[in-house]
Amino acid sequence: MSRAALLVLADGRFPAGGHAHSGGAEAAVRAGHITDAASLEEFCRGRLHTSGAVAASLAAAASLGVDPGELDLAADARTPSPALRVAARRLGRQLMRAARATWPHPELDALARRFPKGVHQPVVMGLTARAAGLGPLDAAYCSAYEGVSGPATAVVRLLSLDPFDATGVLARLAPDLDRVARDAVDAGRAAVTEGVDVLPARSAPLLEIGAEAHAAWAVRLFAS
Repeated sequence: MSRAALLVLADGRFPAGGHAHSGGAEAAVRAGHITDAASLEEFCRGRLHTSGAVAASLAAAASLGVDPGELDLAADARTPSPALRVAARRLGRQLMRAARATWPHPELDALARRFPKGVHQPVVMGLTARAAGLGPLDAAYCSAYEGVSGPATAVVRLLSLDPFDATGVLARLAPDLDRVARDAVDAGRAAVTEGVDVLPARSAPLLEIGAEAHAAWAVRLFAS
């Protein structure tokens, strides 16, 4: 297992397309839910423990070898918003391109052939971690961290928030991220023997509603 591979995969400069997505932050800013570092922290904490926990468990389960087709269906069932499903598959396709170029692997090739239109990004994240020689906890950490680092980075642009304050938000979320990642691995291991129905299905209605509204905007800085 390579710690350096984990750094590459978790790096915001890894060309997986995440920079074009705000993780719901753009809609939340317009709605007045995010106005400063304190409200950004609450937004990210809520996202981490809902959609972030779901994504991390999907990534961990994929890393552990659970069938990606079943995981993709499970992700669909846990994503009521059509706009978010489209965004998740778009990000999955982009991550797949980056992963196959960085860590060529037969499992990634097989997944690309099986699902030419893409699968949900956390599922690809789990298989990418396997291809990179990483474990389920690494996959869960990458997925969970991406779920909060994306909004934090986006709000720096959207509100001209001080980057130091945005980074402080991420640092304060570290204990929560640790818990979410560990729980995601436990859920992924349970899915290996009990099936994907045991994975968490936590709701984030405001994210779903915001995503649908955001998709209809004529002008926006981010794709989602």
